[in-house]
Order: sequence, then C-alpha cells, then structure tokens
Amino acid sequence: MTRTRATTLLVWLFLGALTALSVWAVLPPSPRGADAPADEFSAQRAFADVEVVGGAVHPTGTPANDRVRAYLVDRLTSLGLDPAVVDGVGMSGRLGGQARVAATQNVVATLPGTDPTAPLFLMAHYDSAEVSFGGNDDGAGVATILETVRALGEGPALRNDVVVVLTDAEEACLCGAEAFVDADPRAADGGVVLNLEARGTSGPAIMFETSPGNAALVDAYAEVPYPVGSSLAVEVYRILPNDTDFSPFLDDPEGRFTGLNAAYIDGSAAYHSPYDTPERMSLASLQHHGSNALALVRTLGDADLAALATPSPGDATYFPLPGRVLAAYPGWLVWPLALVALGAVVALAVVLVRHRPDGRERLVGPGRLALGFLAGLLPLVGAVLGALGLWWLMVAVRPGYEEMMDPWRPWGFRVALLGIVAVVVTGWFVGLRRALGGVALGVGALGWLAVLGAVLAEVTPGGSYLAALPALAGAVAGIVAVRRGAVGRRVAVGAGAAVGVVLLAPVVVLFFPALGLATGAAPAVVAVLLGLALVPVLVVTLPRHGRAGSWLVGGSWVLAVGALGVGFAVDTFDAEHPEPTTLGYALDTDSGQAWWVSDESTPSDWTAGFVDGQAGLRSFFPLLHDGVWAGPAEVAELSAPTAEILADETSDDERTVTLRIRPGEDEIGTAGALRYIELHSGGTFGNTVAATLEGREIPVGDDRLLDTRFYAPDDEGFEVTVTVPAGQEVDFRLVAAGGGLDDLPGHVERPDDVGVAGSHTAELVLVGRTVVL
Repeated sequence: MTRTRATTLLVWLFLGALTALSVWAVLPPSPRGADAPADEFSAQRAFADVEVVGGAVHPTGTPANDRVRAYLVDRLTSLGLDPAVVDGVGMSGRLGGQARVAATQNVVATLPGTDPTAPLFLMAHYDSAEVSFGGNDDGAGVATILETVRALGEGPALRNDVVVVLTDAEEACLCGAEAFVDADPRAADGGVVLNLEARGTSGPAIMFETSPGNAALVDAYAEVPYPVGSSLAVEVYRILPNDTDFSPFLDDPEGRFTGLNAAYIDGSAAYHSPYDTPERMSLASLQHHGSNALALVRTLGDADLAALATPSPGDATYFPLPGRVLAAYPGWLVWPLALVALGAVVALAVVLVRHRPDGRERLVGPGRLALGFLAGLLPLVGAVLGALGLWWLMVAVRPGYEEMMDPWRPWGFRVALLGIVAVVVTGWFVGLRRALGGVALGVGALGWLAVLGAVLAEVTPGGSYLAALPALAGAVAGIVAVRRGAVGRRVAVGAGAAVGVVLLAPVVVLFFPALGLATGAAPAVVAVLLGLALVPVLVVTLPRHGRAGSWLVGGSWVLAVGALGVGFAVDTFDAEHPEPTTLGYALDTDSGQAWWVSDESTPSDWTAGFVDGQAGLRSFFPLLHDGVWAGPAEVAELSAPTAEILADETSDDERTVTLRIRPGEDEIGTAGALRYIELHSGGTFGNTVAATLEGREIPVGDDRLLDTRFYAPDDEGFEVTVTVPAGQEVDFRLVAAGGGLDDLPGHVERPDDVGVAGSHTAELVLVGRTVVL
C-alpha cells in the first residue's frame, strides 16, 4: 500500500471512529442496580415507583389517579418530607382556540435549604393520558424526583429550598402547573424550574427546552455527568406548537421564572397509548434522566438561585462533544462566526483561483466555482425529496404508518434514510465531478454550509453553529491544504471535516426521534449537511479515474435498499406492536342520531367497518373537525349534561346567568370516569359578553363565542357564569366526553394486531345537547 492510500484509509477510519465517539456521547449510560451507593441515583430503585405510578390507566379525575396521588403522599412522607395536597383551579387560556379548565390536586412538598436565595422547583406530572398507563409519561419524571429526593437525603442539606411539585391534569390542560403558578404561595416570588418529562420509552434524556436568556443555566447544566442538548433543539421547540407543564412558568406575565425542561423521546409509537407501560421502559433512559437530574439539583441547590432566576442577557449556543462534554459559547458570537465562515469560504475560492501548482494551469476558474456553488443546492433538495419519498413508500406498503410519527422499530428505516442521503450526496459528487471538477463541488458544498449558517443566524440563531462552524473549519483546512502534498492535503482536509462530524453526527441521531420519520426531511437535511462537510474529503481521497466512484454510489444504494428491507421485515404489526387506530362514538340527544367517528387520515381496515365516508358533524360536536370520518351507529341509552339556573340578573344592558352544569345520569363510556364537559356558543349562539368558570375568567374573543372545557367534573358538576346582551337568551351547546367503547351497541372488538392510537381522542364517547335558557 502506498503512503497516499494508507493516509486515505487512516483519514476515513479516523472520521468513522470520531462519528462513533460523537454518537456514543449522547447515548444513555448503563442503569445502576439497587446496590448502587445510597447517595447516587439508581434506575432499579426508581423503577419500583414507576411500577406503581404506571400500574393502571389514571387520567385526572379518576379513582386510579386518586390512588397514585395517595401513594405519592406516602412516599414523600417516608422520605422525611411533609407533603400537602393542594386543591386549585387551573386554566390553559385559549389552547387551540379553547379555554380549558380543571379542578386540580397537586402534591407539593419542600426540602428546606440552609440559607435559601430562591427556590428550585422540581416538577413532573402524575396523571396519565386518557388511555395510557403513563409508565414513561410521566412515571419516569415522578420516579426520578422520588429517587432524587431519597439520594439528597443521604448527603448534606442544600443551600436552597427544593420544592417538589407533582402536578395534576397536565395531559388534560397543563392545569395543575398553571394553578401552581397562579395561586400557590410557594410560587409567589418565582425561582428556577426543572421539569422532567418523557415522550416515548427510550433514548437519551435531552435538555430540549430552556427559558429565554439561558446562558447561565446552560453553564449549570454542563456540569451534569451525561449532558445531552443542542441549542438547535431549543430553537425548534420554540417554533413547534407543543407544550408541557414548563409552559405555564414561561408564560408567567411577571417573568418570575427561569428553568430547563428535559425528556427522553425515542420509542414514540407507545406515546399516550395503552402501550406506555412500565415494562416498555428503558432503564438506561431512566438512569440518564435521574443521574442528570440529581447532579443538576445539587448544582442549583447550592448556587445563587436569585441570580439564576433572572434571565441572562442572551441565549447560549451549545452542543455535545465526545467525552460527554457540553461546549457552549455566548449567543453574541453567532453572527461574527457566521460572517467569518462566509469570508473563509470566499478566501478559499480566491486562493484556489489564484493557485497554479508548479506553474501549470490553475486548479479551478471562477466560472466553475459559481457552477459548483449552484450545483450544491441539488443534494439539499434531493435529501428532502428522498425523505418524503421514503415516508410515502412506507405508508404505501404499510398504511398504518400514516397514523404514526415513527414505526415501533424504526432503526431499519432510519438507516435507510441515511443511505438515501448517501446516495444523493455521492451520486451528485460522482455524477458532476467530470463536468465541473471535484474542487468546484467541494467549494460549493462549503459555500452552502456558510450560506445556511448565515440564514440560521437570522432565523434560528442556536442552530447556526451546525453549518457555520463546519464551513469555517472546512475552508481553513482547504486553504492549508492547497500548498501541501498529497498526504498533507488529506490530513488537513480530514481534520477540517472532523469538525462537521463532531457537530452534526449527534444531532442526526437526536433529530430522528425528535421529529420522526413522518417528518424525516428534518433529520435528512442535517444528514446532508454532514455529507456536504465531508465532500472536501471525497475531493482529495476519491480517485478521479477508475470505478471507485461507482462502487461508492452503488454501496450507498445497497445500504439504503437493504436497510429498507430490514425495516419492513422487522417492524410488523402484531399484538405487542399493533396498528394504531382511532374510533369514537357521538350521540346527539336532540335529534336522537348517533355516529361512529374517526379522525384517522385514512380509515384502517378495522375502522372502515364502522365509518363509510366523511361527514360534517361540527354543528353537533364542535370538537369534530369538518370532514371527520363517520358512519351511522345505534343509539345508546346515554344522557346528556344538564344546566340548572342558580341566578339570573338583568340590567339595562346585560343579562348575567349563573348555571350549574351537571353530568347526565348515565355513565358515558366504559372507562370509569367522565373526561370533560364542553360548552360552546357558535353560529346563532354568538352572544357572549363575558364568562367565568369555577371562579376563573374565560377569554371571550371578538367573535363573542364561548368555547370552553371543564375536565373531570364530579357528580355535582361545576358553576359557570355567562353574561349576554340584555333581552337575549342564553343558548349554547353542551357536550360531555367519556371514554371506552366496549359496551356500546354495535361495537366489535379489535383484532390482536390492531390497537388504540396514542391520542386524546382515542376511545372517545361524546353526548351532546343544545340548551336555551
């Protein structure tokens, strides 16, 4: 083997090893057993709490949720705390255009500090989604807090108070957290919040959300033993419409809180479904959650929290590095680095145009460089189209995937997507190298990285580093390599590409579960950025003649097709990994009509046995969007909610009516509890001036429509006060929602390989009536 070939091999081996180390740095650690030292976090010890919390489906308002709450009070008491069950009324505001309200029972306890500066709020929710056991979401967060409190008790007292906040009704409306922020005296002066969540069953525990001005808190998080986070994740999450219990703290109008939000998110096929059970939990993920939480509580517990509760002047840019290190730099450096990266690529282009090796013809001319830059757009577009095509093919072969964000066992398909990106990048390079030259394509690739770095600096500053730093490193390496021999060129360019590998490889891995294959274009774009960062290495290592290029493209095709085949072979629907379906039942007691309904994109074979077309049922049930799938159903003996006038006062301008809304006499569904009652005014009912529900003012828009929901009312129901113009009737639509279809006439049991989707509308039973007073 020649020295040049040996160097080529060593460069690629080095980049491969660096990729493995970079990915390893974001993987969860091995779980610790019950024999771990008492002052350390043990996933095995914490799992005992998971088994209790996730032992039954327990949405807010159910007897099962009451049992979980009682268990938590006992556990905190056994750990030496004095927990209180705090009754409250929380409201989500106009979530999705609707005000959602719940009577909540938070479990709150304080671990007192020796010299408090401000409180640290350690938070997770203990209720589950409507059809879910909640073993992971959020049994993981609750168990992490309990084991953390136990471990803290084995060491010296912390400086600051640690307030344990186990919230109710998160899945319903974030209402437990909102009630705490709104009315609990322990929240009055603000503080720092650490929220613990799970959106799946496995994967690394990622610090995915922060309060604005996060620089100081990121520095504190960097001290945990297994830091996993990217400032890009924070930017993306701020754009998404998703919420957790962290949201009411961020929305506090007085800005009293700062904080961090962490979760593990892989295995999303079980999310909010009956398959989110303790048995499906990865103990490695629980260990990751707990080890980081315990370390962070110790760090923040002894810090000056009064200072940390005040936002820093700006956000930090941060990312994981090999060795389980979190690197960070101030946000004000984002634009300078992006501009320097652009300048470095331009400088590389100038050097290459002027360079004439040994007095011969120059390496590349301005025209080819311009064409190479324009051609660099092709792999970016090709990767997006490839990701969309992959998902289209997956749904065409297995239609049940259309209701999922990710398959049950997604890794075959994820590797297939990486193979598609490799096909796009290598095919583009090999196909155009003869016409444009490798140097022009290499500079074009770095040019697009630099341009995207500048675009991201403007749009999502925390993500700029993913493109700007690889462009800068690649350009500097290219300038160094120009006047080196063959071996020196390979070493220099390989070193420059290593920056892209370290920064981009972990984010590719983290983005797969974060956004799923249904939106695989996002991880595909990050993967193609990594491919562009590696193009200069192809320029100096891939022979210009021979069949090496064809073999490289062919190998990428083999990887893509082979992994796709493995994905389909491994991920089949069965009793343990069923096809998700959504079916509900809706009864209008005014007309005596009933329907089976489904919000599936395309009804599955099983669902199609109940629904036969799309219908407009929104006037009966505003929750059901126009075009929901529906089919006729037998009328069940179910009663609608009732409205009793408690007070009725009229002035010259307005009429104010106070009502007590009660559930109907019949149990709605077979799940054992009423989920919620909705009040709607719409169409001719648009006459609301003001409204309050259980003492909370309900927002009424300029359209004067009332749209609100009260969760888990008891037999006594709840009070609502509505003000309308004088002389007008109080008229609205009442809809009660329960769960469970098994005992309804005409219902057919699902086959073993057909399951219930993880959805707040799963197994939904609606009973509605119109009330005019």
